[in-house]
Amino acid sequence: MPEILDQARTQVLENGVGLDEAGALAVLNLPDEQLPAALQLAHEVRMRWCGPEVEVEGIVSLKTGGCPEDCHFCSQSGLFTSPVRSVWLDIPSLVEAAKQTAATGATEFCIVAAVRGPDARLMKQMREGVAAIKAEVDIQVAASLGMLSQEQVDELVDMGVHRYNHNLETCRSYFPNVVTTHSWEERWETLRMVRESGMEVCCGGILGLGETVEQRAEFAAQLAELDPHEVPLNFLNPRPGTPLGDRPVVEGKDALRAIAAFRLAMPRTILRYAGGREITLGDLGTRDGLLGGINAVIVGNYLTTLGRPATADLELLDDLKMPVKALSATL
Repeated sequence: MPEILDQARTQVLENGVGLDEAGALAVLNLPDEQLPAALQLAHEVRMRWCGPEVEVEGIVSLKTGGCPEDCHFCSQSGLFTSPVRSVWLDIPSLVEAAKQTAATGATEFCIVAAVRGPDARLMKQMREGVAAIKAEVDIQVAASLGMLSQEQVDELVDMGVHRYNHNLETCRSYFPNVVTTHSWEERWETLRMVRESGMEVCCGGILGLGETVEQRAEFAAQLAELDPHEVPLNFLNPRPGTPLGDRPVVEGKDALRAIAAFRLAMPRTILRYAGGREITLGDLGTRDGLLGGINAVIVGNYLTTLGRPATADLELLDDLKMPVKALSATL
C-alpha cells in the first residue's frame, strides 16, 4: 500500500484528523491500481466518523435563469447565449415540489435562486414559501440564494431555514478564471456569516472547470479549513453557450480519486453526490463512489440538467444496505 494510504489509515481512520493539501494531492495522484484501496479506506473513514446513513435531498429552483453573474459553467447566467430563460416558481408549485421530494424519503429540500444575492421580492417569496412548506410537509428546508447581507442571514434564520448552500465552486487561486463579476472572498464572507448565525453551512464546488490536480488539492484543503457541515461534489456537465461549454467531462477514475481525497481531507463532513455524476461516473461509478466515501445524494433532477431517477438511487442504496437518514427535528 502506498505511503499516503498508510499515513491516512492512522491519521484519518484511527485519529479522525483529515489530510492536508499535500496529502490530498498524493491521493489525487495515486495510480489506477491503487484506486480501489483508496476508495476502500475512504469508505471505512466515512463509516467510522459519519456512520452508515445516507442523507437524501431534493432541490427546486424558485427563480431560474437571468442571473447577472458570469459564472463560466452556468447556463443560468443572463450574459451567455445558453437556452435557460428567466422564470419564477409560484408558492403552490414550491409546496408541491417539497411534497414530491418528501415522498421519495428525502429529509432535505433546498430552494435555489439564480441571483447574485436576494432582493426584497425574493426574500418575501422565500418567507411565504418556507411557511407554506412547513405547514404542509414534514421536511427540513435549506436555501441557496447567492451572497447575503447580515440582515438577510438573520431573516433566513427567523424563517426556519436550517442550512444554507453557497458553493465556493473552485479553489481560491483558480476562481478568477471561472467568475469575474464577484470574488472568492465575497463568497467566503457570506459563509462566515452563515456559520456564525447557527445555520448549517453547505459548501462545495465543481470539478473539471480546467483546474489542475494541484488546484483540486488546494480546494479540498480550503473546504476543510471552512469545515462545512456538507460538501456537494459536482462534476462539470458542459452547457452549450457557456464559456466552458466545450470542456471535456471529468474521467471517471479521476472523479473517484477526488471523492476519496475529499473524504480523507474531511472525515466528518457530509459528502454529497451532486450534478454531473451521471455522465462522469454512470451507474457503476455511482456505486463505487457510494462505497468510497460519499454519504449523501441529490435525487431527481438538478437545476438545469437531468439527474438519475430518484427510484434508481433509492434502489441502489437499498441494494448496498445503506439506510436513508431519518428526519430529525433536533438539528
